[in-house]
Amino acid sequence: MKIGIISDTHGNMSSIEKVVPYLKKSDLIIHAGDCVDDAEYLHYATDVEVKSVKGNCDLYTRNESYELTFNANGKKIFLCHGHYYDVKYGLNSLLNMAKRNNIDIVVFGHTHIPLYEVIDNIIFINPGSTTYPRGGSEKSFGILTIEENISYKNINI
Repeated sequence: MKIGIISDTHGNMSSIEKVVPYLKKSDLIIHAGDCVDDAEYLHYATDVEVKSVKGNCDLYTRNESYELTFNANGKKIFLCHGHYYDVKYGLNSLLNMAKRNNIDIVVFGHTHIPLYEVIDNIIFINPGSTTYPRGGSEKSFGILTIEENISYKNINI
């Protein structure tokens, strides 16, 4: 199963359009917030199912949740934007939550900095931002592949 992961798009359609050709090849797309309305556009542009959550900049948008847990190809995935878990200060809050809830993969955004890290057999993924990269990173998104083995590739646009 191939999952496209995107976050912090902030309504920038030119950046989103650069990612659409990659995401069309996905089985699922995850949008980790900050312009969750862009997730709806991604669904129509790719005809791929999109799972999304609201971010800290989505206060007055549609009635979407700030957190979502779902299964994909046998793995339990937790999706959030990250601002309620203080991700700008580390992964401890997310790690504790993931351990309590037997989460395999945590996907988040908010920092605008790409990250792939495995802690205590839990995978943490932040695809960065397609619009406003930070920390010296480039505009980016990611592709997660869940098969017999799990692999992740961060892609700069």
